[in-house]
Amino acid sequence: MAGLSTLILLLCAAKDVMPSSSHWKPTWPSYRVPVILPQSTLNLDKPQFDAEARLEVVSPCGPACHKSSPLPTYEEVKNYLSYETLYANGSLTETEVGIYILSNSGDGSQGKSRTKRQIYGYDSRFSIFGKDFLLNYPFSTSVKLSTGCTGTLVAEKHVLTAAHCIHDGKSYVKGAQKLRVGFLKPKLKDGSKGANVTSSAMPEKMKFQWIRVKRTHVPKGWIKGNANDIGMDYDYALLELKKPHKRKFMKIGVSPPARHLPGGRIHFSGYDNDRPGNLVYRFCDVKDETYDLLYQQCDAQPGASGSGVYVRMWKRQNHKWERKIIGIFSGHQWVDMNGTPQDFNVAVRITPLKYAQICYWIKGNYLDCREG
Repeated sequence: MAGLSTLILLLCAAKDVMPSSSHWKPTWPSYRVPVILPQSTLNLDKPQFDAEARLEVVSPCGPACHKSSPLPTYEEVKNYLSYETLYANGSLTETEVGIYILSNSGDGSQGKSRTKRQIYGYDSRFSIFGKDFLLNYPFSTSVKLSTGCTGTLVAEKHVLTAAHCIHDGKSYVKGAQKLRVGFLKPKLKDGSKGANVTSSAMPEKMKFQWIRVKRTHVPKGWIKGNANDIGMDYDYALLELKKPHKRKFMKIGVSPPARHLPGGRIHFSGYDNDRPGNLVYRFCDVKDETYDLLYQQCDAQPGASGSGVYVRMWKRQNHKWERKIIGIFSGHQWVDMNGTPQDFNVAVRITPLKYAQICYWIKGNYLDCREG
């Protein structure tokens, strides 16, 4: 049984190397991440798929509430990071994991109901039109889930989204077994062969091309914790498609502290349900943070949940600018702060532990997941 010192190492395992104050470029930190490996897998009964899909998560627990929560024990962390895998044929497994911190040797690694307010003052969202934008990076990485949420392409066959788009904390949602991912494509007129046939005065009409999901991973922290405040910390899921999508994807990265983000801002695009058929982009300042969550007031509506929250920073090793997903947009929170209601939209941060888990789901080995 690991002691408190081991737990603190796990939670703070990132070796955060920031640029000096004289370095003008916002630079991706170099993180040393722990290793998360499957220990055992158990077959579970097939789920009923009887839950109603929710397009957002609403929680009354704000930053102060989360910051005052006690640190989880080592065993609790392992339990939260264990996961269920749902397959397209309806079968279900549960995998327990082990968490390890490797030394720098031999592996080549370096070091209460109310009206929810989600539009804050002037609506600062931008609808993205035209294939020249929609089909180009980074907007082309945003996809639509058949359950109504948004996801982001993070590998050749993988999509990152919110867990509540798949599972309500107690059961898998209707449609999860036959889950599909939609890619926006131009809607060609009869007789056209891909030429741009749209008048410049009108936005080009688009349609979704759908790919079935082969399997889905959901952390037990969401499934076990959704009835209390800890659940929101684990509101993420990874989908594996049945075939490659053949688009450029966005890598995941460990979330730097908010004070190190360029301008203190985050960005994300999603399919907000008040603008059907539109991809909606927005950016805003981070207002507060905990170890697991980013609190912001980016304008958003249900349907945008599951969107990948990203920033663009300088990658020192590659000598270039690079966008990475550092979080997953989850939902809405309101809290009573000194007698004044305060609203937040919340994103789940990709911590070193979550990076190790999601990367392993994608890569299938830990050697490619040693630096975030």
